[in-house]
Amino acid sequence: MFVQYVTDWVADKTRCRLSVAPSEEAALSEMLARCPDVPITVTFAH
Repeated sequence: MFVQYVTDWVADKTRCRLSVAPSEEAALSEMLARCPDVPITVTFAH
């Protein structure tokens, strides 16, 4: 469940082309370090 939460967060940010604040990037990096390498496929929103 944790991995799904983090990958959904990254996918949503990417899909909507949203920026990431430095503190958010640090938190995501820390969380992703605990996740296995899993490819994420994202379709950009129009």
